Amino acid sequence: MSNNEPLNKLVHDARAPLNRISMNAELIKLVIENDMPKDKALAALDKIISNCQQCSDSLQKIADSDVTE
Repeated sequence: MSNNEPLNKLVHDARAPLNRISMNAELIKLVIENDMPKDKALAALDKIISNCQQCSDSLQKIADSDVTE
């Protein structure tokens, strides 16, 4: 196990919700550009909010962790 492996896992856990946020933002853009039902945009916004919280939680774990062990 490399010394960076715990940090790499924490960074991965923070990056995953960011990728989902990006995908949902792109979905909202498509919904708006194509005059699709707004409930699809609202559902994507709910997912963005949830993923932002997950990212915040992951970043807090990084801040709370001692990855130098």
